[in-house]
Amino acid sequence: MTYRIAIGCDDAAFEMKDAMIAYLTERGYPVTDLSATAGEDYPDVAERVARSVARGEHERAVLVCGTGIGMAIAANKVPGIRAAQIPDSYSAERARKSNDAQIACFGSRTMGVHAALVCLDHWLVSDFAGGGSAPKVEKIKQVESRNRATAHA
Repeated sequence: MTYRIAIGCDDAAFEMKDAMIAYLTERGYPVTDLSATAGEDYPDVAERVARSVARGEHERAVLVCGTGIGMAIAANKVPGIRAAQIPDSYSAERARKSNDAQIACFGSRTMGVHAALVCLDHWLVSDFAGGGSAPKVEKIKQVESRNRATAHA
């Protein structure tokens, strides 16, 4: 399946982001670059990209900063989003199969471009397996729903 993919990075990750865009477009994925502009930080990018997924404009997304951690934290603040920091190919596969993560977050200072592309490929070809993981993902959605209701109270 070919997904519409949003990608975004901060100033620490333009080289890795550009390599990922080339990799994805070579494989036929339509990619929208929503990276940082002047005066923006990773939370701005993560929110913009995550909202594009939450609205259904993109099925999946990739975020890149120095470690991937900050992007994952910020993206997960958007309701309906499951973003995972991807340090290796096993985590990339499990992010999709076990957690149905729509957003993969990478660290340009913690892994090389080649390793990131291998992980990106594992994440792209993996789908949510359901099964024993489905009730856990539902619990995540319930936690989010309860916290959203509490925030509005």
